[in-house]
Amino acid sequence: MMELVVATRNEGKLREIRRLLEGTRLEARGLDAFPELAEIEEDGDTFEANARKKALTVARHTGLLTLADDSGLSVEALAGQPGVRSARYAGEGASDADNNRKLVEALAVVSPERRQGAFHCAMALCWPEGKCLVFEGRLEGLLLDEPRGEGGFGYDPLFLVREYGKTLAELPLEVKNRISHRGQALRCALEYLQKLP
Repeated sequence: MMELVVATRNEGKLREIRRLLEGTRLEARGLDAFPELAEIEEDGDTFEANARKKALTVARHTGLLTLADDSGLSVEALAGQPGVRSARYAGEGASDADNNRKLVEALAVVSPERRQGAFHCAMALCWPEGKCLVFEGRLEGLLLDEPRGEGGFGYDPLFLVREYGKTLAELPLEVKNRISHRGQALRCALEYLQKLP
């Protein structure tokens, strides 16, 4: 088995990535395995900049190949917000419920047909010596007035995937992993990793 550090403390995200790694020669370890590692400030202007910073910092600290993503939701009618501040949309330390509430409030004046949004993911794979590759994914959908579904995390309960007529929080994890922005980026990263000697 090859050890891969996944630079996240988000259990939902780690669970999704571990599920996608099943059957591969990769074993994912989350940041909970490295409690001495301080929180890494996501101060980049883009998802890619934040993903690179996290992956490179952790790879250099642990001496292990590291995968980090930065992902978020961009809503056209809100000029791309919440964007790179998706996890902190309602302020530092905001919960998923806080962020969802703020998004619903911001969309209150936007007609349903103009509520297009997209989840974006930039996934950086970095080696301790400094080499980094970035893989990307994107999923388009519509934003709802109220949450639906018990699965997923973040904005999943508000994000309607038109092809399925369900929110990401209503879809089984296998389906979500197949279509999601993170799933797309991770599959590209896995294809690369599987070719490594």
